[in-house]
Amino acid sequence: MNKPITALVVDDERFSREELIYLLEQHDSIKVIGEADSGDTALMKAIQTQPDVMFLDIDMPKMDGMEVAKSVQELKKAPQVVFATAYPEYAVEAFRHEALDYLLKPFDDEQLGETVKRIKSRFTNKRTPIKTTSPLKLPIESEDGIVYISPNDILYVGREERDTQIVTQNRVYETKLPLKEVEERLQDFTFFRIHKSYLVNLNHIKRLTPWFNGAYQLELQGVNEKLSVSRNYIKELRKQLEL
Repeated sequence: MNKPITALVVDDERFSREELIYLLEQHDSIKVIGEADSGDTALMKAIQTQPDVMFLDIDMPKMDGMEVAKSVQELKKAPQVVFATAYPEYAVEAFRHEALDYLLKPFDDEQLGETVKRIKSRFTNKRTPIKTTSPLKLPIESEDGIVYISPNDILYVGREERDTQIVTQNRVYETKLPLKEVEERLQDFTFFRIHKSYLVNLNHIKRLTPWFNGAYQLELQGVNEKLSVSRNYIKELRKQLEL
């Protein structure tokens, strides 16, 4: 049996959220894995839970549904978007954002059923969305909110105490995300683990020199500090560098 399609419901009105969640739960093919009452929270939860589809209200304070839809398209696993709103006049703009469907409030069982059929048709038996291209930018939760970083600009990622530092030539970004999670998000790019605390971009390596006791030191273009390469990783690193 195929796994259900995961959904995130976003609406600043609690009653509307609860109603839509209830209606979706009547469909075995859909599993609601989260809800959000604002655009900012929706983005955070989309990053954390990676839903297959987002049901988005449009008229929300601060960050509206259109802005959320545009932002989630930058994610590595971009969800399908269904707008759920009381305003029919936004339909044309919604489909410019590649919306899968446009639900009008009050919700209608028959209309929602057609939407669910449309969602199911977008997924193969292997649970893979049609959109499979890698993201142009990596979304990272930092103290400044969500920032989008080009993976090619990242020199290395390091773990220091409770923070993970993402180092580029121009800036250091700090996030609470575990290093392992950042590594998973960068798995489609040229990054390699050289130490339990470091992940480096292979495209920016300048020099690799022996250190002591089988360990090495690594220098990267654009930064002065040298990073330790654990002897547990050196053999595979040399293979990656074709040494």
